[in-house]
Amino acid sequence: MGSIVVDVMLKPEILDPQGQAVAGALPRLGFDGFTDVRQGKRFVLTVDGDVTDEHLGAAQEAAEKLLSNPVIEDVVSVHVLEQDSAEQDSAESDAAASEDGEQ
Repeated sequence: MGSIVVDVMLKPEILDPQGQAVAGALPRLGFDGFTDVRQGKRFVLTVDGDVTDEHLGAAQEAAEKLLSNPVIEDVVSVHVLEQDSAEQDSAESDAAASEDGEQ
């Protein structure tokens, strides 16, 4: 199975209150050196078999028509998720889930 990643971000001129809240919290938690935070969305679309150009085209069209609000958001990336990245993301998700279960 292959996967396609679609990244969507608020347009630069749109206020990002969630990003501002995170930007304010970072230095209070000891994370210095960050000058701005913008929050976005990531979609992972899975297909049977390998990802083809047709799949990428359909993902781009879905991103523009369904996954984003073109008035306030930009589709910034539509690309194939490499297998190594997918395995790493899965391992990180599993680790975060087990940490959440320990609390």
